[in-house]
Amino acid sequence: MSERDKHLLLSIKDECEYISEKIENRNLDDFIDDRDLKYIVVLALIKIGGYVKSLSEDLKQTYPGIRWISITNLRNVAAHNYDGLRMDDVWRNITRDVPELLEQVEEILLKERVEERG
Repeated sequence: MSERDKHLLLSIKDECEYISEKIENRNLDDFIDDRDLKYIVVLALIKIGGYVKSLSEDLKQTYPGIRWISITNLRNVAAHNYDGLRMDDVWRNITRDVPELLEQVEEILLKERVEERG
């Protein structure tokens, strides 16, 4: 695995953890009512999508079980049509898909023996 891919995967992991931290002990109503939280979370999703977009094709092909294209597509919608986002869909994404992505990225990092940043 390239150093760039390692750095990008660690960045994805950081953003997933950040989202999880920000929504901890929150529910959909809290999320919808908190403008700042929505901005923070969507920005983190955009960043994740940008990192995924920058990953090598080799890495993506090595780990085809991750929905790389869907992640990039969400980034594009969030970045270019923020007002068109349905926040209940975003909530579903951050409570279901982000934890799954975090787990998948952690598995890759473990398998590839990537050390955490310090």
